Amino acid sequence: MFRNYVKIAIRSLLKQKLYSSINVFGLALGMACSLLIGLWVGDELSYDRFLPDAENIQYVRVNFPYNGETVTNSVTPGPLQEAIAKDVPEVAAVTKINYGQEFLIKVGEKTAKEKGNFATPDFFSVFDLPAVDGNPKAALAQTNKIVITRKVAEKFFPNGVAVGKTLQLDNAKFYVVGAVIENLPTNSTLQFGWLVNWKVHEQDWMKTWGNNSFQTFLRLKPNTTAAQAERAMSDIYPRFAGKNFETGRPTLQPITDLRLYADYKNGKSIGGRIEYVRIFSIVALFILLIACINFMNLATARSAIRAKEVGVRKVVGAMRSSLVGQFLSESLLTSLLAAILALGLVWSVLPSFNATFEKQLTINLAEPALWLIILVLVLITGIVSGSYPAFFLSSLQPIKILKGRLQFGAGPALFRRALVIFQFSLSIFLIVGMLAVGKQMNYLRTKNLGLGRENVVYLPLEGEIGQPKKVEAFRQEVLRTPSIVSATTAMSLPVNVQSASGDLKWPGKDPNLQTSVSCMFVGGDFTKTMNIKLLDGRDFRADNPADSTNYLINEAAAKLMGMNDPVGKVVEFWPGKGQIIGLMKDFHINSLHEAIKPMILMYDARNTSYLLVKTQAGQTQQAIADLERLSKEFNPNYPFNYHFVDEEYESLYRSEQQVNTLVNYFGLLAILISCLGLFALAAFTAEQRTKEISVRKVLGASVTNIVGLLSKDFLKLVLMALVLASPLAWWAVSTWLGTFAYHTDLGWWIFGVAGVSAVLIAFLTVSYQSIKAALMNPVTSLRGD
Repeated sequence: MFRNYVKIAIRSLLKQKLYSSINVFGLALGMACSLLIGLWVGDELSYDRFLPDAENIQYVRVNFPYNGETVTNSVTPGPLQEAIAKDVPEVAAVTKINYGQEFLIKVGEKTAKEKGNFATPDFFSVFDLPAVDGNPKAALAQTNKIVITRKVAEKFFPNGVAVGKTLQLDNAKFYVVGAVIENLPTNSTLQFGWLVNWKVHEQDWMKTWGNNSFQTFLRLKPNTTAAQAERAMSDIYPRFAGKNFETGRPTLQPITDLRLYADYKNGKSIGGRIEYVRIFSIVALFILLIACINFMNLATARSAIRAKEVGVRKVVGAMRSSLVGQFLSESLLTSLLAAILALGLVWSVLPSFNATFEKQLTINLAEPALWLIILVLVLITGIVSGSYPAFFLSSLQPIKILKGRLQFGAGPALFRRALVIFQFSLSIFLIVGMLAVGKQMNYLRTKNLGLGRENVVYLPLEGEIGQPKKVEAFRQEVLRTPSIVSATTAMSLPVNVQSASGDLKWPGKDPNLQTSVSCMFVGGDFTKTMNIKLLDGRDFRADNPADSTNYLINEAAAKLMGMNDPVGKVVEFWPGKGQIIGLMKDFHINSLHEAIKPMILMYDARNTSYLLVKTQAGQTQQAIADLERLSKEFNPNYPFNYHFVDEEYESLYRSEQQVNTLVNYFGLLAILISCLGLFALAAFTAEQRTKEISVRKVLGASVTNIVGLLSKDFLKLVLMALVLASPLAWWAVSTWLGTFAYHTDLGWWIFGVAGVSAVLIAFLTVSYQSIKAALMNPVTSLRGD
């Protein structure tokens, strides 16, 4: 029986080549999109699940009460790790690491920069990463040894064993390679090439409870829950942290949630990147549904043609169940052919997809899970697509069919119209998404941030030019270069300032007021280089020693302190008591997801990490050449390395850029699939109404009349889809825009453009068939009657 099903299904597909091709191609596009997005979603959900015993590894955050709410710090103070190790019996191991740094590694004449971390010896008790050679735990416990990954080992020791060999880190200390571990997979939150014992870089400020700068991870003991460990840690701050920090309460987050649930509000996780996973999943479902609707629409439209076949089969004894099986076999065969084509499409576009979304996704045909997913996709698509046609066609009465009295009534037609409306509603939803996301991205790119990021190059201060005594000398030499307007130094890049403190004090401050002020060390000419408007006072000057205890603040900080005329007032911060010498107009120091915060700048060129250089307009290339020459002169052991501040700003919106790209690409594909279905449906309608069109032409109907007759029904459906889709699209886009503190307006014109675009696309799709029908010779079609 099954063989018979397949044979008839193949004949049916070959008999209607146009409709079969449209069905297979449409379904293949839908499946390919769904598979690509499914690979992306699967990769996002897999982060850190490769770790042995991942369910017991937790990331430590700290909750603090702040003006009636709870603020959750994503970084922790240095002493917290020791306190947990000493005082929480529910914890099997705990470690802390600094944020990754790129250091120069040198072996003989070979040099390259590699990112790595300083970590406490318990790191490998928390993360049981596989060793290639040596004992990582024993190696990290020693301050003269380094643990490297297989990739770093192969780069620097390509011809032999790395363990026992020596390398130089940051052009300073020499380390013996104590162990080599496997490379970390791309779906690991932690990414490093080397690890060195924490004690090597530990300084006094890292031992205080007031400086939150490190990441702390722990492993729970077996049969211990995170809630039990949190209860045990609840009195750590009151007991160990001292008077000013006793309100802190550590809270735990599973490491498997670290990537997708990074946003916290009032002490609770509220999401994060998981929102994009959901958006992508919904888009994949939408596209697959649109492709399935094409199949159902065409199958029900062709029901009149196949009615006679159903009648004959029933007369000769076919049961309804066998007819259902027959029609489902056809849809499953179509789905199978589409799946094969989809695999080919995915295979061909996967490299470009990986480049766009910064992934390393692959299709492993030897992986049983892949075939299981494809099998499920074929079954679901085939059954969803073929279920209505199968049950509808098999229910037809054979006597009515064979006597020519078969009347379909309004049901099937209404069903087809409903499907077209649903299909175009999804397409219009995606068009609105494309326009709104694109508008917001343009807003992000063009918004005046209050500082000039154009033509600003930055260099990391490392090696010789990173030494406190040489930083200013290097800056002064750079300033003598004609191609450069100005230069300064900064602890952070001014478009992404992460440091904040509650230590700002001023006369008359309410002792119960809790504050959080963004802060940064900078060098001279900071506001001049970054083109930040000074409302009052002056910039830091390198030739004024008194500026080491002076401050620059922004308008938000002045408002926080209730100062209308802050210049000359005395405040106290990290360097001690000092005067405010300048008031800056507010400028954005983080992504536009966050509102502008109070900010205070301190002058200390020695505590800075970057040299920021403003180049003359039109002389950027010359300026880079000059910087490279000076860098080689002052810092000969380090490769010249530069970036643009614009790049850093763009990187803040990498997720949004990916969403924009995804919505654009897959939105267009969804529209293409919808148009394929509409094209085929219009062709079928024109074919069914051939005699009517011929009679109308004989009676004097013009081509315009015929085109209007065939097009208006479809255009009505598209307009109805616009009405249905607009509220849902408005809600979804408004919710997304609400994640930004600053965003563009969601203008009504977006819905107007989406509607006009959908109508125009639908009209162009239908008009080809309409014009073709209108231009045919009526004699040809009427001759048979």
